[in-house]
Amino acid sequence: RQDFKNSTATIAFLSQGGLGLPDRDYYFRADSQSTALRSAYRIHIERTLALSGIPAAESRPAAERILGLETALAAASRTNVEVRDPKSNYHAMSRSQLAALSPRVAWKEYFGALGTPELGTLNVAQPGFFHALDSLWSAVPLEDWKLYLRWHAARFASPWLSSAFVNENFSFESRLTGEKELKPRWKRCMAATDVALGEALGRQFVARYFTPATRQRALAMIGNLEAALRERLGTLEWMSDSTRTQALAKLRAFQRKIGYPDRWRDYSRLSVAPGSFLANRENAEGFEFRRRLAKIGKPVDRTEWTMTPPTVNAYYNSSMNEIVFPAGILQPPFFDPQADDAFNYGGIGTVIGHEMTHGFDDRGRQFDAAGNLRDWWTPADADRFKARAGRIIDQFNGYVAVDTVHVNGRLTTGENIADLGGLAIAYRAYQHARAGHPEPVVDGFTGDQRFFLAFAQIWREQVRPELARQDAATNPHSPGRWRVNGPLSNLPEFARAFGCREGDAMVRADDLKVRIW
Repeated sequence: RQDFKNSTATIAFLSQGGLGLPDRDYYFRADSQSTALRSAYRIHIERTLALSGIPAAESRPAAERILGLETALAAASRTNVEVRDPKSNYHAMSRSQLAALSPRVAWKEYFGALGTPELGTLNVAQPGFFHALDSLWSAVPLEDWKLYLRWHAARFASPWLSSAFVNENFSFESRLTGEKELKPRWKRCMAATDVALGEALGRQFVARYFTPATRQRALAMIGNLEAALRERLGTLEWMSDSTRTQALAKLRAFQRKIGYPDRWRDYSRLSVAPGSFLANRENAEGFEFRRRLAKIGKPVDRTEWTMTPPTVNAYYNSSMNEIVFPAGILQPPFFDPQADDAFNYGGIGTVIGHEMTHGFDDRGRQFDAAGNLRDWWTPADADRFKARAGRIIDQFNGYVAVDTVHVNGRLTTGENIADLGGLAIAYRAYQHARAGHPEPVVDGFTGDQRFFLAFAQIWREQVRPELARQDAATNPHSPGRWRVNGPLSNLPEFARAFGCREGDAMVRADDLKVRIW
């Protein structure tokens, strides 16, 4: 990955991991649902080990030892909220410093077995985890480590093995997600192909479903949204001129990537052959691992994408200072080249604004125009930003995700800031696009109303309670309902469009309204 403090360099990262449950807190919650889930997880490990050839009489105690080891790893892990902070997860070290941190781990042999290039500086993101790992290395019996590694090898392979493995894997996954039926094989194969050969698949997708005209219209919209954000940055009442100058410089430096890469990835060294699906899957994993490993110590490739073209998603990369929109999201209901501005600015326009705002959310704002982790804010401006972000945290902490489980306002801070900022910026750009001309009324709705309806439409979802509970613990995005109602309730423009009054459910009190960007 890029060095957080030198965005031109690619260095190795070491991060916490090794858990089979979705999040470290799953190992410690004491409520009845969490206790039952851990019991189901232990049984799932036991059954999978039995399928892998361990005698039934041995698989239960083995599963208990594995769960105990994972619990110890979880105890040493930082929370999802803590991992969001780039400063506290940047610890540049030499190989000798890493060896001093965890001397019992045979790092020289480990890196040699991986075939890594000569490592200079590397980032040990969570030093406490690796210090604890060092203690576990000698405290936990070797046989337990072997069982643990056997379990995780089987866990990785289970979706691609025989029906017994596939069904056991799905049985436990369904407890986490509430999913009732295993996806058809063609869908699972398509998803696996997107992971393994995403740009080869994407090249065909683009040829069929993404036109140059679509790309050009998307680029024009991005230009309009950047102009709207530039205007907003120029008039922010809470930001000083010193910080404003650097914020505008960062906006000017945004790199735009639309639809698909300019240079397609070369898969000629990836072996794919008839026969074992798992073998092909492992070949693909190895190919990608070696490709990433080879980048260490080399200049950063700023043309590279981290999403495949068919993906219905978008991202902002703080180290690259880039906004990226794959062809997959530049389709209805997000975007339609034949639709009017109300539809497109309310849909993909708010997504574009969302990704742009990530450059200035609680995490992205810590990186400068060149993508380096550097404090370019005055202390007073930083305090004013944090105060506003704190009000967003409080707002979303008050929302219920499912049952009695609330949204985690701290985990979702960055996405909530981006949703609110993206919506406000897109509305501003939409007004400029109208150039003062009234939009026609369509199906009884004004242009402004259709803008907000388009925004609401892109976050429609149906989520089972089980997945909603998992998302509340692990997903940095708020539930779709609150991604819509939360930002809209802060915007006077929405209230005016639909004639909402003070005291209505969709109008926050003036002293609670928040606007950052």
